[in-house]
Amino acid sequence: MRASDGDRDKIASVLREHYAQGRLTTEEFDERLEQLYTSKTYGELAVLTSDLPDVDLRRLPEAPSRAPERAKASGGKDLQKKGLAAAWSVWATASGINWMIWLIVGITGDFPYPWPLWVMGPWGVVLLVATIASGLGHDKNR
Repeated sequence: MRASDGDRDKIASVLREHYAQGRLTTEEFDERLEQLYTSKTYGELAVLTSDLPDVDLRRLPEAPSRAPERAKASGGKDLQKKGLAAAWSVWATASGINWMIWLIVGITGDFPYPWPLWVMGPWGVVLLVATIASGLGHDKNR
């Protein structure tokens, strides 16, 4: 009987799990994946897992959905928000570290020129433009 893409995805999940548990070496895993995606029948799929414990092709759980499909379904806005929040967080952390260095140098001697502005200024402007351009603050349905 011919195997579907979904069947191959299930077997790929099983192979990844056995690889993660140390039952397959990297070479064996790569070899089996190559064979997996050229397999056409259930028999060929069964050969790939015949030496692994507890593999019944008919009782495998559904393969997990792919990330691009989830992102497409939600419009990608959640991922975009998380990405921008992470970028702003990194900017704030780096800025804070630079200001602490500046403060320590100032306390131990004369306060130097406020050079951290040159670090945080251009980077902050780029982040601000990216945030505004993404349009996350505006609901287009209104």
